[in-house]
Amino acid sequence: QVQLVESGGGVVQAGGSLRLSCGVSGRAFGTYTMGWFRQAPGKEREFVAAINWNGYSASYTDSVKGRFAISRDNAKNTVHLQMNSLKPEDTAVYYCARTSVRRVVTTPGEYNYWGQGTQVTVSS
Repeated sequence: QVQLVESGGGVVQAGGSLRLSCGVSGRAFGTYTMGWFRQAPGKEREFVAAINWNGYSASYTDSVKGRFAISRDNAKNTVHLQMNSLKPEDTAVYYCARTSVRRVVTTPGEYNYWGQGTQVTVSS
């Protein structure tokens, strides 16, 4: 059984940084692409970043390019999202998710397993 647990959310002022982590149980973590999504109140869940199985390829939504960085540690079954220069519009619940493919994918429907989410609030 695959379980994902996010941590690292919180309240930060605009311009600050947070590092989200996601621990993944179950076998074959190092085989599949991992992603981060976010959902703000009243909005649909949106793609933030994804990293392929070996960490050599990543993708970001345009609004976070240059500010966020996704990484993974296959030896520790963890994936991270380093968020710098945070803006109030980054406020959302952030979700970690796992696919069953090796290539980078960006749509929620291609992710099979989801964490419970962690709240990120950026104050102005």
